[in-house]
Amino acid sequence: MLRYRSEVRYLNPAPDAPAPTATAVIAAVPAAEFLVSEHRQQLDVSAAWGVPAHVTVLYPFVAPEAISDDLITTLATAVRTVSAFDCCFVRTRWFDQDVLWLDPEPAQPFRQLTRAVWRAFPQYPPYGGAYDDVVPHLTIAEQRLADLPTLLAVERAVQSGLPLVTHIETVVLIAGTDVRSSWRVVHELYLDTPSEVTA
Repeated sequence: MLRYRSEVRYLNPAPDAPAPTATAVIAAVPAAEFLVSEHRQQLDVSAAWGVPAHVTVLYPFVAPEAISDDLITTLATAVRTVSAFDCCFVRTRWFDQDVLWLDPEPAQPFRQLTRAVWRAFPQYPPYGGAYDDVVPHLTIAEQRLADLPTLLAVERAVQSGLPLVTHIETVVLIAGTDVRSSWRVVHELYLDTPSEVTA
C-alpha cells in the first residue's frame, strides 16, 4: 500500500503568493533548521522563497499543472524503492568558493532517490542535465549574496553545531515560484520502511 499525505503544513506560502511556476522533489531536513535557518534566510535565495533546509532529490520537475493522481502514484512508487535511513551531516564543504553546503553521510541513499525518481520521469534529468555528477548537499549560503569573509564566518558558526544526525523517511513534492514565501508542499511521500523480522 502506498502512503502519502496531502497538504503538509510546514511550508506556509504568503496569502498573496502567485501561482506556482515550478516544482521540485526534496528531502526536507527539519533537524537542520536550528543550525542553518538564520544563515539561509540571508544567503540562500531558495530559503527566501520559502523552501526549507533540504537535500534536493530532483529539480526542476514537472510543470505544476501536470501534477495528477497518476503522477503522484508513480512518484510514490519510485520513492518507496529506497528505504528510510539515518543521516549524519558531519562537515561543511564548498562548490568552488561559490556555494557553502553541508555534506550528508551516507550520500548514497540520496543518490538512489534521485536515480529512482529520474528513472520514473526520464524527461526530467537532475538540474536539467547541467552536471555530470549530482552531489547530494544541503545548501547553506551562496557567494552571490555575500562576500567570502562573510561566508567563512558562517561556515565557522555552522561547524560548531556539527555533527547533526537525523532520520530521512519522507520526501516532499513542492511547488512555487521565484517570489518570497511562495513555495508550498503539494504531497509528502514515504520511503520504504521494512517490517522488522522477529523470531
